[in-house]
Formats: sequence, structure tokens, C-alpha cells
Amino acid sequence: MERRSVTFSGRVQGVGFRFTTRSVARGFDVTGWVRNEPDGTVRCEVQGDAAECDRFLATLRERVAGYLRSVSTEPMPIVAGESGFVILR
Repeated sequence: MERRSVTFSGRVQGVGFRFTTRSVARGFDVTGWVRNEPDGTVRCEVQGDAAECDRFLATLRERVAGYLRSVSTEPMPIVAGESGFVILR
């Protein structure tokens, strides 16, 4: 089990990026959240088995590739008891 913070930059706000992220996440055994950041990026935290997180992020990158300039990832502490994947505002 692991948790990752992922920051997406590019044309990622105002294009349905958060909704796409949540939709893709529903197809995987992951939990977490996604939100717009004040600096124009989109950040998400995803938690689950390492391979499942990898598959989720690879699928998401494929779906939104035309909007991305860069993606950065860093490990985060596990959040116990989290369920679902939500959009934060």
C-alpha cells in the first residue's frame, strides 16, 4: 500500500480534468482526491497497491495527454480509513 501526491501542469483547469480523473479512478482499486490549485495546476493524491496506482496514473496520462506539460509525483503518508475517490473544491 502506498500514497502519492501527483501535480499536473499544462492546460489542466477548465477542461474537465478533475472529472476525468475521478472517472478514471473509479475503474481502479484506488482511493484519494483531486483538486484545482491556485497556481493553475491540478493536484491529486492517490492511494492503493503500488501496481494499481501505476495503472491508474498511466491510464489517466493517456486520457489527458494533450493537456499535460509536466507531471510530478512524490510519496505521501498513508491515510487510514479513506474510501472512494472524490473531487475537492
